[in-house]
Amino acid sequence: MANGRVVGSYITICVIAFIISKIVIAVLLYKRWCRKQKVFQDSLSGGKMVLFRSSKMQSLTSEIFLNKTMKLTNKDIIGSGGYGTVYRLTVTDSISFAVKKLNKGSAERDRGFERELDAMGDIKHRNIVTLHGYYTASHFNLLIYELMPKGSLDLYLHGKHDDRINLDWDTRYKIAVGAARGLTYLHHDCIPHIIHRDIKSSNILLDKDMEAYVSDFGLATLMGQNQTHVSTVVAGTFGYLAPEYFDTGRATAKGDVYSFGVVLLELLTGKRPTDETFIEEGTKLVTWVKAVVEYKREELASDSSLPLFPVNEVKEVFGIAMRCLETDPSLRPTMAEVLKMLEQIRSDKHVLEI
Repeated sequence: MANGRVVGSYITICVIAFIISKIVIAVLLYKRWCRKQKVFQDSLSGGKMVLFRSSKMQSLTSEIFLNKTMKLTNKDIIGSGGYGTVYRLTVTDSISFAVKKLNKGSAERDRGFERELDAMGDIKHRNIVTLHGYYTASHFNLLIYELMPKGSLDLYLHGKHDDRINLDWDTRYKIAVGAARGLTYLHHDCIPHIIHRDIKSSNILLDKDMEAYVSDFGLATLMGQNQTHVSTVVAGTFGYLAPEYFDTGRATAKGDVYSFGVVLLELLTGKRPTDETFIEEGTKLVTWVKAVVEYKREELASDSSLPLFPVNEVKEVFGIAMRCLETDPSLRPTMAEVLKMLEQIRSDKHVLEI
């Protein structure tokens, strides 16, 4: 009998504890919901939304957009970086956007948001991702971008093996030319000119036709008419940064050229600039490829997933990459010259075929 009472008491205690735990969880979830609703209400009343004119934005109102934004979850995340998290935002079955959310709370994040707005506000180019608008509120900032359905070049070259899709040479060449065209526009045709400062394979996005788009302008710097450089705190991604940047802290267009040279090596070799095998051997991708090219053995460095490719074209692109990766920045070509050299590879071939 006593044992029965003990068991009954134990069951009662467990039930009460279970009920209390559920109540606590419910209260916490309710408070979290209230906080999210407060952010939403504050945003509607005190925020500012700017939508740039385009056919895609005609059906998008601030209330619809914010309602959908507040329902985004981790399942909607398609990318993240030091300056924000990127979500896929589906408005209708045929209209989707990439929304970069930057939570406020640090001066650097706010500067990253401002840099992207300064750089992207007036840009319209076939190889630069389109900014459709932005939203700024007390708790967070949003940037509304064109959604690139194929993701990033980094995903194709270095993604999980099961998800990776081999890129043939024609596609790699097309991506190289497209990215070079976008950078050339930033360096030479924009007024003021723009230094990207974070060129890497994960910031080159691909549309449904595998056309390349330069993206992520969180570190971008605008260059005045008579400026040759901008002195900054060294920032960017290890493995892509020009060597002189570490020594001087000066961001220049030639620094972007160096970073683009590293991307060319990724396209050619299929390897990351900080591949583990290089670290184990105390070297890096750039140093390894330079040695291979010096002995004219480019085929040894070419991506093994490229069983068939035009050897002469690949060697020419290796040569262009080497020029971009000159240690002395004054010896590097401009992006306009890089683009011309890349385009010349196929134009020369076309002339020979005729």
